[in-house]
Amino acid sequence: MIEIERKFLVTSEVFKTASMSKTYIVQGFLNTDPNRTVRVRMYGDVGVLTVKGRTSEDGTTRFEWETRIAIEEAKALLTLCEEGIIEKYRYVVPVSGYLYEVDEFLGTNEGLLLAEIELPSVDATFEKPQWLGKEVTGDIRYYNSQLGMNPFKNW
Repeated sequence: MIEIERKFLVTSEVFKTASMSKTYIVQGFLNTDPNRTVRVRMYGDVGVLTVKGRTSEDGTTRFEWETRIAIEEAKALLTLCEEGIIEKYRYVVPVSGYLYEVDEFLGTNEGLLLAEIELPSVDATFEKPQWLGKEVTGDIRYYNSQLGMNPFKNW
């Protein structure tokens, strides 16, 4: 239940040629308190409820719990979310035994491309493909919960 993750800006759309999948996602936040973020997400006809704890000081680890919920429940919960529903496409890109999840944001966050990689340990080594840019792990501006409140287009 501890998530270890690094996050990077993406410098080009080359990753799309290596992508295994592309999924449309709609998500909102029932609570954006940094101590306990509660998110509801829809992937096509699948709903997911996620609770995340406070992020470590370096931004790499935090508690995460999630469960699938019925799509009807997810739609109903989205109507209760805080302002700033996020829409994006998620691409899954395999690189040297790991999977990068690259989010192409839409709407008020259009133009933002972010890649995340989940790791087995904080000190795990991994390949950084050419399309990977500056690391933004721990920069709260790039947290989805913050992008809902302060969209990329407002920066």
